[in-house]
Amino acid sequence: MRRSKSLVPTLREDPADAEALSHRLMLRAGLVRQLAAGIYVYLPLGQRVLEKINAILREEMNAIGGQEITMPVVHPAEIWQQSGRWEGINEMFKLKDRYGRDLCLGMTHEEVVAWLAAREIRSYRDLPQVWYQIQTKERDEARPRSGVLRTREFLMKDSYTLDPDLAALDKSYADHERAYRRIFDRCGLTYYVVQSDVGMMGGLGSHEFMAPSAAGEDEMAMCAGCGYAANVELARGVPEAPAFPVWTREEVATPNVRTIAEVAAFLAIDPRLTIKSLLYVAKSSGPVFALVRGDHALHERKLARALGEEFRPAHPDEVRAAVGAPVGSVGPVGARVPILADEALKTGTYVVGANREGHHLRGVTPGRDFDCRFTDLHAVTAGEACVTCGKALAVEKVIEIGNIFKLGTRYSVALKAMYLDEAGREQPIVMGSYGIGPARIAAAAIEQLADADGIVWPWSIAPYHVYIVAVSAKDAAQRRAAEEIYAECWGNGLEAVLDDRDERPGVKFKDADLLGIPVRVTVGNSFVKEGLVEVRSRRTRQESRVATDQVVGAIRAVEAQEAPK
Repeated sequence: MRRSKSLVPTLREDPADAEALSHRLMLRAGLVRQLAAGIYVYLPLGQRVLEKINAILREEMNAIGGQEITMPVVHPAEIWQQSGRWEGINEMFKLKDRYGRDLCLGMTHEEVVAWLAAREIRSYRDLPQVWYQIQTKERDEARPRSGVLRTREFLMKDSYTLDPDLAALDKSYADHERAYRRIFDRCGLTYYVVQSDVGMMGGLGSHEFMAPSAAGEDEMAMCAGCGYAANVELARGVPEAPAFPVWTREEVATPNVRTIAEVAAFLAIDPRLTIKSLLYVAKSSGPVFALVRGDHALHERKLARALGEEFRPAHPDEVRAAVGAPVGSVGPVGARVPILADEALKTGTYVVGANREGHHLRGVTPGRDFDCRFTDLHAVTAGEACVTCGKALAVEKVIEIGNIFKLGTRYSVALKAMYLDEAGREQPIVMGSYGIGPARIAAAAIEQLADADGIVWPWSIAPYHVYIVAVSAKDAAQRRAAEEIYAECWGNGLEAVLDDRDERPGVKFKDADLLGIPVRVTVGNSFVKEGLVEVRSRRTRQESRVATDQVVGAIRAVEAQEAPK
């Protein structure tokens, strides 16, 4: 690639509306441009990064027996109605064709795979199967943000396994986990494998691959003692209990006091001695109280699992109608709605709202003073004890870069994807689903490896390997040497950029650092005086001066040093 003839629109300053580091650098390095909220154009360098990642994905999927297919982006409503997912997924793009038939844009392809399997799989002899694709997905995100980390349109490698039974599914699942580890290792990422919630996919269990990053929208809890790790939407911990006073139950006046902080300050007590009473409205069952300790936050995914249905926060008028008091004074005692209480509330006495404006009850014991169902509801925080070994948990921000699901027979039964076993009996195909976002891999690599000067690409996914700079574009000898090195690189399988622009050397060096290409070769004063060129590693910043006939060897030495171990 010659810079003078290429679309690489670099920016000197950070875009004002880009918050995540990866977003800022992808814009500044000319990898992407935003067409609309959550919708991006990938420019030549960004496209090359995706192609490098996709090549790794294909190699590892093929290594476990994967067969690449291409499934449609537009899906008929019928298959989603059969699976039961047509209603209730707010992020689905829905549309009608000219005849009024309902369609949607594919955000995942479990239904299509089950539909295809129902028509093409006949016998146990046809199993197992591994199908995969690398394809654009569409998702109507309410708040697309953080650049390519959360978008409305995105590329995904999604794969699907078809097996005769759960034991075979376990093997397919393990094969994918190992393949995913190899993929992320080859892409130069630091990552964790954690337990996760099955969410809208449903099924028997799932794991996520998480890359630690300050830009991450997810959080994971992990234990250094026993290795326990889980997404906070699933993670459990044992919070430290406060010292409980000996209270008798009594009503106390709390005028103009509504928040937990205000209650604790007014009564001069530890916030951990209060209960946060939150009223929600479940889609089918109606109002329900969710209780967590005053210092804890409710995790809505945990509440959704406990309810088994969707819910929303109650409106102020609904709160008053349900318990006869406004928000800030509500509590579980005497409430005529179902109550779910966090497991941390199983012991102790607390302060709760009295269901009378400006009043609270002191000395309330859950399970004694009101009936409730105890379940895990609070979001785990750093320092809580691990449920397995008792050591302190750490909580870290992460980017989800991949996930794997044991679907079981949820989709095959719904779409009649069956096979005949050895005895001639009809059985449902057992499915697994596995996803990786190539753009998220790119963004995670930037987040984890970038420095103050720009991107630092791992060799395996860098858009090019070598960036060649002739310090003086007007010097014929420098230009000729740079051209020769450029040709030699390409002749030896090294993808190179020749910065042949009539720009100041400082501009070229800054661009080379910003773009993050692993090796910079500089043809400058040393070449004029001694016939030597500089070979510099972007990651380590180590330089060597070599003769022109030694440049390829010096580049290969950097490659060997930076290859995944």
